Amino acid sequence: MKKLFILFTLILAATTFAARAYADDNRAYIDSLKQKLQLTTNDTLKGAIYKQIATEYLKFDKQPNRNLKAYYQTEAIHYTLLALHNYSYYEDTTGIRSSFDDLARVYVAQKKYSEAKWFTLQSNKISRQVKDIPNIISSLIKLSAIKMELKEYKMAMRDLNEALRWSTANKMPALEAVVQQNYAYLYNRLKDYEKGDAAEKRATELAAQVQDDELKAITITFDNTPIKNKKPAAIKKKKSIVIAKKSAKLISAKKLASL
Repeated sequence: MKKLFILFTLILAATTFAARAYADDNRAYIDSLKQKLQLTTNDTLKGAIYKQIATEYLKFDKQPNRNLKAYYQTEAIHYTLLALHNYSYYEDTTGIRSSFDDLARVYVAQKKYSEAKWFTLQSNKISRQVKDIPNIISSLIKLSAIKMELKEYKMAMRDLNEALRWSTANKMPALEAVVQQNYAYLYNRLKDYEKGDAAEKRATELAAQVQDDELKAITITFDNTPIKNKKPAAIKKKKSIVIAKKSAKLISAKKLASL
């Protein structure tokens, strides 16, 4: 028992040390970015630096205590709003949409779902304007998860139905798998466990399909040269072995703060 206690203490000490070392390195990098910002006189470059600083503060989940986590969230909002202002001035739609997504992420973590919903709606609107289909689907999935937290189940279902139409019409099985996973969450909340199990099964099937497609997409020759299987005739000239890539991970509605 004593040995177990000592081992546990050592592990805890090592983990704490690693967390503090990471936090120190993170703060040092943020300070260097802030210095870079002060030296930058070209306003067109400031948006990207604001974004870099915000990105570091968005790592709030890695902070060792609640107070530091809350501080990082506040700073993430502050610098994302500065980036958003800069992107808006220069009409950078990609930067604007990304900023909306980052703000929504922080507000989800803070359980401020009404604010998160508003910013996700703005992201969705921009994605539709520029016809960015993957981000249309992604924002609809996020909206559905936020609406689940607000108990707006009918609206959440509507968003998932639209996301499903987009993903199937454009043959995006990885995103369709995420949609099906979120159907499972919604049906289980509604206590319709039969449909929840069916959606979970479909999500698993789609994830396996994505993995299989990735398996077929890449070959590695014996001289370690990766070749995409687009021209089978050319590939036959070399001996090759197929290796599997990492399968696509499903995005849990419970982990929206990391999206």
